[in-house]
Amino acid sequence: MGQCGGEHLELPPGGVLSWLGWCRERGYEGPMVPVWAKRLSVPDSETPARSKMAIDRLVARREVHLREKTLWRMLYETVGRAEEILGVNVEDLDFAGRRCPVKAKGARSKARRRGQAREDFVLETVYWDAGTARLLPRLLKGRTRGPVFVTHRRPGPGKVVSSRDVCPDTGLARLSYGQARALLDEHTAVRGPGTGWDLHEYRHSGLTHLGEAGASLLMLMAKSRHKKPENVRRYFKPSPDAIAEITSLLAPGDSRR
Repeated sequence: MGQCGGEHLELPPGGVLSWLGWCRERGYEGPMVPVWAKRLSVPDSETPARSKMAIDRLVARREVHLREKTLWRMLYETVGRAEEILGVNVEDLDFAGRRCPVKAKGARSKARRRGQAREDFVLETVYWDAGTARLLPRLLKGRTRGPVFVTHRRPGPGKVVSSRDVCPDTGLARLSYGQARALLDEHTAVRGPGTGWDLHEYRHSGLTHLGEAGASLLMLMAKSRHKKPENVRRYFKPSPDAIAEITSLLAPGDSRR
């Protein structure tokens, strides 16, 4: 966005600017972007960050199924996007290294060779820790292939599902984003359906807690796989207690004794 005379002008994204440059190089006429136009800062996200205690208590609840416990813990520890984690297959998991590759948001296709699969994308790696490591083997029960997170019922006879999205051993289909979101809402809604947590809150919460623990901006970018610092800032929402604690460092030398 740019500003002039009290009015705002939206500055095109990088892809549009590249296209305009391409037009100019080839002699095509295109709209001009004023030199005074300035891009506004990235707006803050409205997604809240949940406390670590709230997340631990939710995962520990007895009525929550093991599948949901594992998914929520994995989302939190990897700070991965829900679509990425739901898309993981058992054969992708590196149990010893506590990591796995995921097809990231906006992943570009690799340069294809003749006969290469069309869904061959550049992958990124996410990492988890002890909580997920304890739950995954219990969830899989010896399964060695197929989607990690599956539904409890086989797809109906009229439903077409990709072979990659069905466990070849059980016939169960991959859990969808909509199903996973509805399950989380079911366990967290307090004012009726649709008022519960969102799956994306685990990503926000994980990055916030890492930042509160002292992780540097570069480490947060590496963990979240963001390319721009301003995008990481949107996810970092320290709690009032964390802000109060760091503010105490500014007190006079004898005030903290």
